[in-house]
Amino acid sequence: MLRSLPLLLALTSLAPFQCSKSYDPTLRRDDDPGDALYELAQDFKARGDDKSYRETLQFLLKRYPSSRRAAKARMELAPDAGAAP
Repeated sequence: MLRSLPLLLALTSLAPFQCSKSYDPTLRRDDDPGDALYELAQDFKARGDDKSYRETLQFLLKRYPSSRRAAKARMELAPDAGAAP
């Protein structure tokens, strides 16, 4: 037991360095509700259901305003977003 003590101390001293301290939300692999709503809106758009597309984006902004998809939803709902250049 006493011989393994230095090894145990060495391993526990390295534990704080095993995980990264910084968090980058763009590297997230999990979807959140905002992601799911945005994808649902895109499905409605692809099917030509503009009313459901816009309502889904509006719900996303109302319910999850800080979602990583909120900025895209705001841009797509902007009055001039559908206008041709």
